Amino acid sequence: MNYESAKAAFADWGVDTETALAKLAGIPISMHCWQGDDVVGFEKKSGSSGGGIQATGSHPGRARTPDELRADLEFAYSMIPGKHRLNLHACYLDTDQNPDRDEIEFSHFAPWVDWAKDQGLGLDFNPTFFAHEKADDNLTLSHPDQAIRDFWIEHGKRSRDIAAQIGAALGSPTVNNIWVPDGYKDTPVDRLAPRQRLEQSLNAVMEQKHNKAQMLDAVESKLFGIGVEACTVGSHEFYLGYAIRNETLLCLDMGHFHPTENVADKLSSVALSVDEILLHVSRPMRWDSDHVILLDDSIMQMAQELISAELLDRTHIGLDFFDATISRTAAWVIGTRNMQKALLRALLAPWTHLKAAETSLDYTTRLVVTEEIKDLPYGAVWAEFCDRMEVGTGKTLISDLGHYQKSVETRG
Repeated sequence: MNYESAKAAFADWGVDTETALAKLAGIPISMHCWQGDDVVGFEKKSGSSGGGIQATGSHPGRARTPDELRADLEFAYSMIPGKHRLNLHACYLDTDQNPDRDEIEFSHFAPWVDWAKDQGLGLDFNPTFFAHEKADDNLTLSHPDQAIRDFWIEHGKRSRDIAAQIGAALGSPTVNNIWVPDGYKDTPVDRLAPRQRLEQSLNAVMEQKHNKAQMLDAVESKLFGIGVEACTVGSHEFYLGYAIRNETLLCLDMGHFHPTENVADKLSSVALSVDEILLHVSRPMRWDSDHVILLDDSIMQMAQELISAELLDRTHIGLDFFDATISRTAAWVIGTRNMQKALLRALLAPWTHLKAAETSLDYTTRLVVTEEIKDLPYGAVWAEFCDRMEVGTGKTLISDLGHYQKSVETRG
């Protein structure tokens, strides 16, 4: 079916495809740098692999330098319709110097800012509280040793300063997301004390106020991870309360909850208590296993909730997965495009009709409509969107991804 026929099919349901396409074109997705190099980073000094962060596989073509990573990103963005953002971790600094985490400065990330300006991209940021000798105990901001906590507090402060300077330089607020790996492999006897230390450390990190036009603070919870199976200090309840009390963004990572939980269902609940939300969209096969996202029910439900509850303007959408068993650039492209496809489907739903049926308790009509619209020609609308943005679909996309992968396979 061609686009004009698809446009008419949606119009029969009271949906304007042109409005949906215009809306989709204005939704930036923050693509995560760590898919490109397996969460290795570019620090000069060697660190540990602590914190439950682990990429699986050794597919050829991993980026080894900032320049190689930026080249891969440029290719990936060229395959994704629209203008987006890059989510940068602090361990991805680009400098000839060798600063420790408590010594990082804006200058160490200036090449990324210059590149983002050239590419017309926004940047987001994350302090890196893992893969460091001072994180080997899986305790950072909640560590019982004050000296260890002070080290990580300084890292957190500097990361916020860097994020604010990035936002000022690019004219777009940088979301600075704090996630720490803190927790215990076996059952602790005292859960309160580490959570008190974490709260005190976070308060110290965020003591300086920054202009929200330049930087937005976010905090991210986790159910558990490798090495912290028995207790995660920064639980969902901990950070929900912290975000409400301190007016930060709350980050909901789809891989950080029990596999049977519907993270989309949390959006409308937390939106009643926090002003803005950060999403890390992932596909947890077994909790935080971080697979490339598919156009599956969990992703479509997330997009539907964003549109139905009118939360799009209050939500920052980022991705968080890392798969080294496949082409890393293809993973970026597939995952980001699937998030866009889910948003497009949600934008093309007849929400007025559906909500009217639900409000009148006509659940039969609600069910019939939700099932019938599954047969609408979404693919034709998506193809039109890609064509307007001059990016390929179908076999053209597969060929382009394959050719680029071939060009980077000789990397050591």
